[in-house]
Amino acid sequence: MLAVLYDVHGNVAALDAVLADAGAAGARRFLLGGDYALFGPWPRETLDRLDALTGATWIRGNGERWTNAPAESPADLMVRRAARWCAEELGADDVARLAALPEQAVLDGVRYCHASPQSDVVGLLPEPFETESSLLAEVREARLVFGHTHLPFQRATEDGLELLNPGSVGMPFDGDVRASYALVADDGTVDQRRVDYDHAGAAAAVRERLGDWAELIARRIETGRAG
Repeated sequence: MLAVLYDVHGNVAALDAVLADAGAAGARRFLLGGDYALFGPWPRETLDRLDALTGATWIRGNGERWTNAPAESPADLMVRRAARWCAEELGADDVARLAALPEQAVLDGVRYCHASPQSDVVGLLPEPFETESSLLAEVREARLVFGHTHLPFQRATEDGLELLNPGSVGMPFDGDVRASYALVADDGTVDQRRVDYDHAGAAAAVRERLGDWAELIARRIETGRAG
């Protein structure tokens, strides 16, 4: 059993709940899909939990790139400030290690990337869109797994490519505050799962540890919405 975890975003409370759920379900391997620490109140603790996992395959998200090089992030005060704070919490060695992770991985004949095969910030959506095919042109596998948008879904393209977004462990954007991830059985069957955790406590930790400038992050955790 493979547990697929994307977009933890430094929310160790959500991560602990997901790891407990996955362990109880029999998961022994992990695919870690990027955006591990940035924006959350517990970047150091989150990375320590993930580092302790055995049987884990890691890829990089835009969060790791931005934390390593804040100038590459959007020119947004909150994003830049969060990247600097996260980098200070993690330390230079871990920031560099995460930034050096591969952008994609193929595991059990399935391709994994962060947002899309062409970009770590241009993502795929629950509904098809006009330029979607250009993001998928080089995929030869039957299934593509990605995150970034924090919106869990599963659908097939017109060409029969299976798309899977397991959602976000630490900061869902679909209106459901529960942590979101997926389990993949040995036969390829997917189980999209939601797990309760103390999301109000996580939001309070953002306000306490990061300060007033991170209020949007706290509200996202509280509401399960991007805005």
